[in-house]
Amino acid sequence: MEEGSVPLEVSSLRQSWPQPARPRPIVIIGAGGIVNDAHLPAYRLAGFPVAGVFDIDADKARSLAAKWDIPAFVTLEEAIATPGAVYDLALPPAAHLSVLPTLPDGAAVLLQKPMGRDLGEASAILKLCREKKLVAAVNFQLRFSAMMLAVGDALERGWLGKLIDTEVHLNLVTPWHLFPFLKGMPRVEIAVHSIHYLDLIRAFLGNPTGVHARTMGHPATYLAQTRTSALIDFDDGVRTTLSINHNHDFGRQFQDASFRFEGSDGAAMVKLGLLLNYPEGEPDELWIAKKGEPWQQVALTGSWFPHAFIGTMSNLQRFAAGEDTVLVTSVEDAWHTMALVEAAFVSANRPATSLERKP
Repeated sequence: MEEGSVPLEVSSLRQSWPQPARPRPIVIIGAGGIVNDAHLPAYRLAGFPVAGVFDIDADKARSLAAKWDIPAFVTLEEAIATPGAVYDLALPPAAHLSVLPTLPDGAAVLLQKPMGRDLGEASAILKLCREKKLVAAVNFQLRFSAMMLAVGDALERGWLGKLIDTEVHLNLVTPWHLFPFLKGMPRVEIAVHSIHYLDLIRAFLGNPTGVHARTMGHPATYLAQTRTSALIDFDDGVRTTLSINHNHDFGRQFQDASFRFEGSDGAAMVKLGLLLNYPEGEPDELWIAKKGEPWQQVALTGSWFPHAFIGTMSNLQRFAAGEDTVLVTSVEDAWHTMALVEAAFVSANRPATSLERKP
């Protein structure tokens, strides 16, 4: 440690979002695996009241409701009629535009990401939310994970200086069979997975100027894409890269799920433990170092799943109640993440620079 320098007090970093003073009842529309694995565990941990769950598959809704001892609504109309409700739309992206029009004007609603299947649908969702004056956010919950709230806090305190290099690296096996709605979708990896990383990069660095991307499938899967490489451009020359491979099926030893943030004065390394042996996962990790000083591990108080889902719902309810001044993942902001996703797919469909074949 340099003479006169102050050690980083990593235990003081922010890791959670304040909860609403008077939580409103949550109506969950959609009873898929993510509701069982993340939404309901998060709300129970936080003590948020859940009014009930509805799904067009009534048996699925009843089974989930029985497991969590909550009501199952028989009809969508019954679910929407719940007094004072906040609506949690845990739906495939194609379903948002069919459910949003049925909500009361001015309602508070949390949409499962992505915000539609493409930028056209995202724009239609944004227009509809504006017309109905919905208090609407998209569930980009990685921003609210303990590890990323801490990284954001470290950046705000100036511990890392100016971000210069950011990298996302995944080399693992993802159990895509847990997400049957993805089968047949023309856009998969970037649209439903790497969208989290693109959104987080925007949160820390702002909107980029452009993106170079390739995304493709794998012989071992029926999905349209499970591997992605991307380079994101910013005006000030920050290098931002993604290398994503969901098909490394050769044991745990060389699997990896990490975020690297390097600044002018310090660096942070994040292990996305959830993704290793998903959905059981491993513990998340965060390490921070100032230049010339040893790495320090930050003792995390929560994991990405389910704890980060408390944050998105808390921010929505607090904003609706006037307790928060900013709706962090509002549909207005989320549209820009969808624009980045769209640009990545457009880039991926363009030919690479050809090589000269003769001297």
